[in-house]
Amino acid sequence: MGQSFGSRTRADDVLSDRRLDGVNMLVTGASAGIGFETARSLAGHGAHVLLACRTQDGAREAAGRIQQRHPQARLSEVALDLASFASVRQAVGQIGVERLDAIICNAGLFTTAYAETADGIERTVGVCHFGHFLLTSLLLPKLRAAAAARVVLVSSESHRHPAQLDFGRFPLERRHFRGLVAYGQAKLCNVLFANELTRRYASEGIVANSLHPGTLIRTSIFRSSGSAALLALAMAPFTKSIEQGAATSVYCAVAPELRGVGGRYFSSCREKPMSRGAQDVEAAATLWELSEQRVAMHV
Repeated sequence: MGQSFGSRTRADDVLSDRRLDGVNMLVTGASAGIGFETARSLAGHGAHVLLACRTQDGAREAAGRIQQRHPQARLSEVALDLASFASVRQAVGQIGVERLDAIICNAGLFTTAYAETADGIERTVGVCHFGHFLLTSLLLPKLRAAAAARVVLVSSESHRHPAQLDFGRFPLERRHFRGLVAYGQAKLCNVLFANELTRRYASEGIVANSLHPGTLIRTSIFRSSGSAALLALAMAPFTKSIEQGAATSVYCAVAPELRGVGGRYFSSCREKPMSRGAQDVEAAATLWELSEQRVAMHV
């Protein structure tokens, strides 16, 4: 599995010979784009999928669309605003399953305008990293309850810029804000988080991998940037489809050869070297400790 996959592989291709009955998986940002397609494909092949979306209405609408294609799909709706630690904690308290086999941390955003989360953190990093860090941390007991659990972090090739995470300017303040720098920081955090989570919890059966879904996929991640949306539209003929963009997320979540394997970075369903900065063990540990401090400030 995986050797015949490539840039044109679709999520359903990854699962063409698989059934996922009895498996519980949570997907963030499941109302649109590759998050929706990831959730739809997993549910269509038998998994019980928890659709974690910013609003209850968004989760309900996504569930309806999936059930139109897959009437027997097993779905749960979770209102989860990753820009609010209070919302993350409330969402975790409403998750009824005792075991989670995988969490696909898909939700993210890119913006050219400075904004903050409800907890005063630069919004790009706040949503892409800190929200997912708290969510995963609170769900560790449910991951431990699985025989072998996986956390999948949807990163990007943008994790290569900046080359290193500058903790002196992290998270960015308004006076230092640049959209591309914030996005690069957030995506680098995704890779560092996956690596450190694996180092800390692989012995307990929990591993994490990060991935690049594809370049300028036609997705709602650019919803807050008009110029980025226009660029994505112009590049559409040369980029992956949503179905192709979701393939690597699904691959990392289910591939048998990745059972117990973590701390890797993937693109087009194949392992790819991550940046040198992403391999920095000290930076990963520092990020983890800083993240614990920031989420603890808002208990």
